[in-house]
Amino acid sequence: MSYENAVEAAEFIRSKYAQGVETVVVLGSGLGAFADDLENAVRIPYESIPHFARSTVEGHAGELVLGEIDGRPVAVQQGRFHFYEGYDMEQVTFPMRAFGQMGIKNVILTNAAGSLNTEMTPGSLMLISDHLNCMGVNPLRGKNDERSGPRFPDMTAVYDKELQDIVVAEANAMSQERFESGRDKELVDFLHRGVYCALSGPTYETPTEIRMYRLLGADAVGMSTVPEAVAARHQGMRVTGISCITNFGAGMTEEAINHQEVMETGARVAEVFKELLRKVISRIHQTG
Repeated sequence: MSYENAVEAAEFIRSKYAQGVETVVVLGSGLGAFADDLENAVRIPYESIPHFARSTVEGHAGELVLGEIDGRPVAVQQGRFHFYEGYDMEQVTFPMRAFGQMGIKNVILTNAAGSLNTEMTPGSLMLISDHLNCMGVNPLRGKNDERSGPRFPDMTAVYDKELQDIVVAEANAMSQERFESGRDKELVDFLHRGVYCALSGPTYETPTEIRMYRLLGADAVGMSTVPEAVAARHQGMRVTGISCITNFGAGMTEEAINHQEVMETGARVAEVFKELLRKVISRIHQTG
Protein backbone atom coordinates (compact mmCIF):
# COMPACT_ATOMS: atom_id res chain seq x y z
CA MET A 1 0.00 0.00 0.00
CA SER A 2 1.40 3.38 -0.94
CA TYR A 3 1.76 6.51 1.16
CA GLU A 4 -0.88 8.11 -1.08
CA ASN A 5 -3.34 5.29 -0.29
CA ALA A 6 -2.88 5.93 3.44
CA VAL A 7 -3.54 9.63 2.89
CA GLU A 8 -6.70 8.80 0.93
CA ALA A 9 -7.99 6.49 3.69
CA ALA A 10 -7.22 9.08 6.37
CA GLU A 11 -9.05 11.81 4.46
CA PHE A 12 -12.08 9.55 4.03
CA ILE A 13 -12.21 8.79 7.76
CA ARG A 14 -11.89 12.48 8.62
CA SER A 15 -14.76 13.23 6.22
CA LYS A 16 -16.97 10.99 8.38
CA TYR A 17 -15.63 12.21 11.74
CA ALA A 18 -14.15 15.69 11.78
CA GLN A 19 -12.95 15.81 15.39
CA GLY A 20 -9.23 15.44 15.99
CA VAL A 21 -8.34 12.01 17.36
CA GLU A 22 -5.13 11.40 19.31
CA THR A 23 -5.65 7.81 20.49
CA VAL A 24 -6.66 4.62 18.70
CA VAL A 25 -7.53 1.27 20.29
CA VAL A 26 -7.31 -2.02 18.38
CA LEU A 27 -9.60 -4.66 19.87
CA GLY A 28 -8.68 -8.35 19.75
CA SER A 29 -10.79 -11.52 19.66
CA GLY A 30 -13.69 -11.43 22.10
CA LEU A 31 -12.90 -7.88 23.22
CA GLY A 32 -15.04 -5.91 20.78
CA ALA A 33 -17.64 -4.85 23.38
CA PHE A 34 -15.53 -1.85 24.38
CA ALA A 35 -16.46 -0.08 21.14
CA ASP A 36 -20.14 -0.21 22.10
CA ASP A 37 -19.50 2.13 25.04
CA LEU A 38 -18.28 5.09 22.99
CA GLU A 39 -20.49 8.17 23.17
CA ASN A 40 -21.71 10.01 20.05
CA ALA A 41 -20.26 7.19 17.99
CA VAL A 42 -19.85 7.05 14.23
CA ARG A 43 -19.42 3.56 12.76
CA ILE A 44 -17.62 3.02 9.48
CA PRO A 45 -17.57 -0.52 8.01
CA TYR A 46 -14.12 -1.47 6.80
CA GLU A 47 -15.43 -2.14 3.31
CA SER A 48 -16.35 1.55 3.06
CA ILE A 49 -12.83 2.80 3.83
CA PRO A 50 -10.54 3.03 0.80
CA HIS A 51 -7.87 0.31 0.70
CA PHE A 52 -8.94 -1.34 3.99
CA ALA A 53 -9.13 -5.14 3.97
CA ARG A 54 -12.03 -7.18 5.38
CA SER A 55 -12.06 -8.86 8.78
CA THR A 56 -13.12 -12.51 8.44
CA VAL A 57 -12.61 -13.91 11.96
CA GLU A 58 -15.38 -14.60 14.47
CA GLY A 59 -15.27 -11.98 17.21
CA HIS A 60 -14.01 -9.25 14.87
CA ALA A 61 -16.91 -7.01 13.82
CA GLY A 62 -15.01 -5.27 11.03
CA GLU A 63 -15.82 -1.65 11.83
CA LEU A 64 -13.93 1.49 12.72
CA VAL A 65 -15.83 3.21 15.53
CA LEU A 66 -15.10 6.86 16.32
CA GLY A 67 -16.60 8.49 19.37
CA GLU A 68 -15.85 9.87 22.81
CA ILE A 69 -14.54 8.57 26.11
CA ASP A 70 -15.15 11.12 28.87
CA GLY A 71 -15.63 13.77 26.21
CA ARG A 72 -12.37 13.08 24.34
CA PRO A 73 -12.38 11.69 20.77
CA VAL A 74 -11.10 8.14 20.33
CA ALA A 75 -10.89 5.76 17.37
CA VAL A 76 -11.54 2.06 17.94
CA GLN A 77 -10.76 -0.72 15.51
CA GLN A 78 -13.46 -3.28 16.25
CA GLY A 79 -11.61 -6.18 14.69
CA ARG A 80 -8.27 -6.38 12.91
CA PHE A 81 -6.67 -8.07 9.91
CA HIS A 82 -4.42 -11.08 10.47
CA PHE A 83 -1.53 -12.48 8.48
CA TYR A 84 -3.10 -15.96 8.72
CA GLU A 85 -6.22 -14.77 6.90
CA GLY A 86 -4.09 -14.58 3.76
CA TYR A 87 -3.43 -10.85 3.85
CA ASP A 88 0.08 -9.60 3.27
CA MET A 89 1.81 -7.44 5.85
CA GLU A 90 1.05 -4.22 3.98
CA GLN A 91 -2.66 -4.98 4.31
CA VAL A 92 -2.33 -6.04 7.94
CA THR A 93 -0.58 -2.80 8.89
CA PHE A 94 -2.45 -0.46 6.54
CA PRO A 95 -4.84 0.85 9.24
CA MET A 96 -1.80 2.03 11.24
CA ARG A 97 -0.59 3.86 8.14
CA ALA A 98 -3.94 5.60 7.82
CA PHE A 99 -4.01 6.45 11.53
CA GLY A 100 -0.54 7.93 11.22
CA GLN A 101 -1.79 10.21 8.46
CA MET A 102 -4.69 11.24 10.72
CA GLY A 103 -2.17 12.54 13.25
CA ILE A 104 -2.96 9.91 15.87
CA LYS A 105 -0.23 9.85 18.52
CA ASN A 106 -1.15 6.98 20.86
CA VAL A 107 -1.89 3.36 19.96
CA ILE A 108 -3.37 0.82 22.39
CA LEU A 109 -3.13 -2.69 20.95
CA THR A 110 -5.11 -5.53 22.53
CA ASN A 111 -5.29 -9.21 21.77
CA ALA A 112 -6.31 -12.61 23.05
CA ALA A 113 -3.26 -14.69 23.97
CA GLY A 114 -2.21 -18.02 25.40
CA SER A 115 -0.21 -18.02 28.63
CA LEU A 116 3.24 -19.60 28.85
CA ASN A 117 3.61 -18.45 32.45
CA THR A 118 1.90 -20.58 35.10
CA GLU A 119 1.32 -17.46 37.21
CA MET A 120 -0.78 -15.88 34.42
CA THR A 121 -4.08 -17.72 34.51
CA PRO A 122 -6.92 -17.45 31.98
CA GLY A 123 -8.98 -14.36 32.67
CA SER A 124 -6.01 -12.19 33.66
CA LEU A 125 -4.41 -9.44 31.57
CA MET A 126 -0.78 -9.02 30.51
CA LEU A 127 0.86 -5.67 29.83
CA ILE A 128 3.28 -6.21 26.95
CA SER A 129 6.79 -5.11 27.92
CA ASP A 130 8.45 -6.34 24.72
CA HIS A 131 7.86 -8.82 21.92
CA LEU A 132 9.35 -11.65 19.90
CA ASN A 133 8.52 -11.62 16.19
CA CYS A 134 8.32 -15.29 15.23
CA MET A 135 5.94 -14.74 12.31
CA GLY A 136 8.66 -15.35 9.74
CA VAL A 137 8.41 -11.91 8.12
CA ASN A 138 9.09 -8.30 9.08
CA PRO A 139 6.17 -5.93 8.37
CA LEU A 140 8.59 -3.28 7.04
CA ARG A 141 10.11 -5.58 4.41
CA GLY A 142 10.19 -4.01 0.97
CA LYS A 143 10.67 -0.49 -0.35
CA ASN A 144 10.68 2.17 2.37
CA ASP A 145 8.96 5.54 1.99
CA GLU A 146 10.86 8.06 4.10
CA ARG A 147 7.65 10.09 4.50
CA SER A 148 6.38 7.28 6.74
CA GLY A 149 9.56 6.62 8.68
CA PRO A 150 13.24 5.68 8.47
CA ARG A 151 14.60 2.67 6.59
CA PHE A 152 16.09 1.15 9.78
CA PRO A 153 13.88 2.17 12.73
CA ASP A 154 15.09 1.56 16.28
CA MET A 155 13.04 -1.01 18.20
CA THR A 156 14.74 -0.68 21.59
CA ALA A 157 11.52 0.58 23.17
CA VAL A 158 8.58 -0.49 21.02
CA TYR A 159 6.19 -0.26 23.98
CA ASP A 160 6.27 3.23 25.47
CA LYS A 161 7.42 3.35 29.10
CA GLU A 162 5.15 6.27 30.04
CA LEU A 163 2.11 4.48 28.64
CA GLN A 164 3.11 1.28 30.46
CA ASP A 165 3.36 3.25 33.71
CA ILE A 166 -0.15 4.62 33.15
CA VAL A 167 -1.59 1.13 32.60
CA VAL A 168 0.13 -0.19 35.73
CA ALA A 169 -1.01 2.76 37.87
CA GLU A 170 -4.64 2.43 36.77
CA ALA A 171 -4.64 -1.36 37.21
CA ASN A 172 -3.16 -0.99 40.71
CA ALA A 173 -5.85 1.54 41.62
CA MET A 174 -8.55 -0.86 40.38
CA SER A 175 -7.00 -3.73 42.35
CA GLN A 176 -6.84 -1.62 45.53
CA GLU A 177 -10.48 -0.61 45.15
CA ARG A 178 -11.51 -4.25 44.71
CA PHE A 179 -9.45 -5.33 47.71
CA GLU A 180 -10.93 -2.65 49.97
CA SER A 181 -14.50 -3.24 48.79
CA GLY A 182 -14.23 -7.02 48.99
CA ARG A 183 -15.65 -7.50 45.48
CA ASP A 184 -14.11 -9.50 42.63
CA LYS A 185 -11.31 -10.70 44.87
CA GLU A 186 -10.09 -13.07 42.20
CA LEU A 187 -9.36 -9.98 40.07
CA VAL A 188 -7.37 -8.05 42.68
CA ASP A 189 -4.06 -8.84 40.96
CA PHE A 190 -5.34 -9.20 37.42
CA LEU A 191 -2.51 -7.43 35.54
CA HIS A 192 0.85 -9.04 34.82
CA ARG A 193 3.75 -7.84 32.70
CA GLY A 194 5.51 -9.96 30.10
CA VAL A 195 6.89 -10.64 26.63
CA TYR A 196 4.45 -11.36 23.80
CA CYS A 197 5.49 -13.79 21.07
CA ALA A 198 3.75 -13.33 17.70
CA LEU A 199 3.29 -16.37 15.45
CA SER A 200 1.80 -16.62 11.98
CA GLY A 201 -1.01 -19.07 12.83
CA PRO A 202 -3.70 -20.16 12.21
CA THR A 203 -2.82 -23.40 14.00
CA TYR A 204 -2.31 -23.28 17.72
CA GLU A 205 1.16 -24.29 18.84
CA THR A 206 2.36 -27.80 19.62
CA PRO A 207 3.56 -28.64 23.14
CA THR A 208 7.16 -28.79 21.89
CA GLU A 209 6.84 -25.37 20.27
CA ILE A 210 5.44 -23.99 23.53
CA ARG A 211 8.47 -25.32 25.40
CA MET A 212 10.74 -23.62 22.85
CA TYR A 213 9.00 -20.24 23.12
CA ARG A 214 9.20 -20.45 26.90
CA LEU A 215 12.95 -21.02 26.63
CA LEU A 216 13.20 -17.97 24.35
CA GLY A 217 11.66 -15.83 27.10
CA ALA A 218 8.06 -15.50 25.95
CA ASP A 219 5.28 -15.17 28.52
CA ALA A 220 2.35 -15.29 26.06
CA VAL A 221 1.73 -16.28 22.45
CA GLY A 222 -0.67 -14.94 19.85
CA MET A 223 -1.17 -14.27 16.15
CA SER A 224 -1.30 -10.47 15.91
CA THR A 225 -0.19 -7.16 17.43
CA VAL A 226 3.52 -7.18 16.52
CA PRO A 227 3.03 -6.03 12.88
CA GLU A 228 0.86 -3.12 14.03
CA ALA A 229 3.28 -2.22 16.83
CA VAL A 230 6.22 -2.14 14.44
CA ALA A 231 4.33 -0.06 11.84
CA ALA A 232 3.17 2.39 14.50
CA ARG A 233 6.68 2.83 15.93
CA HIS A 234 8.03 3.25 12.39
CA GLN A 235 5.84 6.36 12.21
CA GLY A 236 6.83 7.65 15.63
CA MET A 237 3.56 6.77 17.37
CA ARG A 238 3.53 5.78 21.06
CA VAL A 239 2.44 2.16 21.58
CA THR A 240 1.18 0.11 24.48
CA GLY A 241 -0.18 -3.42 24.35
CA ILE A 242 -2.46 -5.47 26.60
CA SER A 243 -3.14 -9.19 26.16
CA CYS A 244 -6.24 -10.92 27.51
CA ILE A 245 -5.02 -14.33 28.67
CA THR A 246 -7.59 -16.82 27.43
CA ASN A 247 -5.87 -20.20 27.88
CA PHE A 248 -2.63 -21.96 28.76
CA GLY A 249 -0.30 -22.99 25.96
CA ALA A 250 -0.53 -26.49 24.49
CA GLY A 251 0.79 -29.18 26.81
CA MET A 252 0.68 -27.01 29.93
CA THR A 253 -2.67 -28.55 30.90
CA GLU A 254 -4.71 -31.54 29.79
CA GLU A 255 -7.19 -29.31 27.95
CA ALA A 256 -7.37 -28.85 24.18
CA ILE A 257 -7.40 -25.28 22.83
CA ASN A 258 -10.25 -23.89 20.75
CA HIS A 259 -11.40 -20.49 19.51
CA GLN A 260 -14.69 -20.71 21.41
CA GLU A 261 -12.73 -20.79 24.66
CA VAL A 262 -10.95 -17.62 23.54
CA MET A 263 -14.27 -15.89 22.90
CA GLU A 264 -15.81 -17.03 26.19
CA THR A 265 -12.84 -15.88 28.27
CA GLY A 266 -12.83 -12.52 26.52
CA ALA A 267 -16.50 -12.08 27.37
CA ARG A 268 -15.88 -13.10 31.00
CA VAL A 269 -13.30 -10.37 31.61
CA ALA A 270 -14.96 -7.79 29.37
CA GLU A 271 -16.14 -5.50 32.17
CA VAL A 272 -12.77 -5.33 33.92
CA PHE A 273 -11.02 -4.91 30.60
CA LYS A 274 -13.34 -2.10 29.53
CA GLU A 275 -12.94 -0.33 32.86
CA LEU A 276 -9.16 -0.45 32.57
CA LEU A 277 -9.18 0.81 28.98
CA ARG A 278 -11.48 3.69 29.85
CA LYS A 279 -9.28 4.74 32.77
CA VAL A 280 -6.08 4.45 30.73
CA ILE A 281 -7.48 6.53 27.87
CA SER A 282 -8.70 9.24 30.24
CA ARG A 283 -5.29 9.34 31.95
CA ILE A 284 -3.45 9.57 28.62
CA HIS A 285 -5.55 12.55 27.62
CA GLN A 286 -5.01 14.22 30.99
CA THR A 287 -1.24 13.88 30.77
CA GLY A 288 -1.10 14.91 27.13
